[in-house]
Amino acid sequence: MNVLFVHNNFPGQFRHLAQTLARDPKNTVVGLGAMQSTPLPGARVIKYRLDAFDVRTTHPFARRFDVECHRAEQVLYALTTLRSSGFVPDVIVAHPGWGETMPLRTIFPKARIVLYCEFFYGTEGRDVGFDPEFPPIGADGDVALHLKNAATLLALAECNVGLTPTLWQRSTFPEIYQPLIKVIHEGVDTETVKPAPEASFRLGSGRSLRRDDEVVTFVARNLEPLRGYHIFMRSLPRILKERPRAQIVIIGADQTYYGASAPPGTTWKSIFFDEVAQRIDRRRVHFTGRLPYRDYLKALHVSSAHVYLTYPFVLSWSLLEALSCGCLVVGSDTAPVREVINGENGVLVPFFDYEKLADRVIEALAHPRRFQSMRVEARRTAVEQFDLKRVSLPPMIALLGDEKALESSKPRSNQKRVLRRTRTALPVDLKGEPRTTEVSEETGTGNRAKTGESPRKA
Repeated sequence: MNVLFVHNNFPGQFRHLAQTLARDPKNTVVGLGAMQSTPLPGARVIKYRLDAFDVRTTHPFARRFDVECHRAEQVLYALTTLRSSGFVPDVIVAHPGWGETMPLRTIFPKARIVLYCEFFYGTEGRDVGFDPEFPPIGADGDVALHLKNAATLLALAECNVGLTPTLWQRSTFPEIYQPLIKVIHEGVDTETVKPAPEASFRLGSGRSLRRDDEVVTFVARNLEPLRGYHIFMRSLPRILKERPRAQIVIIGADQTYYGASAPPGTTWKSIFFDEVAQRIDRRRVHFTGRLPYRDYLKALHVSSAHVYLTYPFVLSWSLLEALSCGCLVVGSDTAPVREVINGENGVLVPFFDYEKLADRVIEALAHPRRFQSMRVEARRTAVEQFDLKRVSLPPMIALLGDEKALESSKPRSNQKRVLRRTRTALPVDLKGEPRTTEVSEETGTGNRAKTGESPRKA
């Protein structure tokens, strides 16, 4: 097959799928993304540049879509160059979150489009309005939130089939599109991510922690309320008081990626650390920042209790990797987590109840043998439901190669008529050769040029 992957931060969630396809010399794999995209062995990587521009004159409701349209324009030029080189994809796998999918059907009208359906924004039952500690976004905010779905809705109207990692994430999409979306998680390499009883984790101070230490781990891409950082910090005074040997390892950056930004001049990390700083032994709280993947896994290997909290939002890879390492997970009783943690393979606590969170963590530290069966079930869950090679990749690859399945998944019978009208409405100059724009290419290893492999981010 000729397969085109489109992702702002290629390879992103497509890394394992793209890498597996690229290893087969019968396939030609191309990745398209912004300048921060990374090389992938065996794949040709094309990067587009999106220069900064002023959106202050754009209506606030439309500013995100304005940026997405500028990005779509650069993708359009890059795709036209790609088409001129002779590459025509059989299948396109794309993430719609940044507007990159808008020109796909125009440039490659016959390609089968598989859409990665990560999340659909809404004002109820999701991240917005969940936490009463933060002010509501108001009517204007609600409208702006709905408009964040514009590019995704356009992509859904033109794709052949959708893919999403979990049932809950599919449930966030409008009901009319849910039958179009197949649930296949991108998977965990359980052969690499596995228990390691003899592992050790080295702190910045030089001290090494091992499995017989009392280690509480907390992992988030960024330390922010959406991932329950504030709730976790409020649980620490009791945990540290009642377990004088406990060591707290907090992995993540202090930026804001998903939720609301911290007040100017501050970070959520500092705000909620300062809230409890006078009531904890700071020497036993270790902020590591982001870690290399191997070091991150070592922290999971020595974890006595791994805390995973989240608003109703996209499920983190770190939860499944913790299960695969055989961690005892103490997770928030929120819909995305309940889909994976069932009381036998981990512990659930109400998201906002930091006292109950402290109770469960203290119990786990005090009675580790009591929870050994949960660790075994956690590992079994990862292997049986999320294993990369046996559970996730086979149905994904089969779907990409099944022309009949993709053709029968088109959402509406009038799709061709709608697409034809869309194409004729485009300005003529956008259908010809691209204007001068900066596009870079990188070619991967395998049966092509050599380059290094970028590690997967935790």
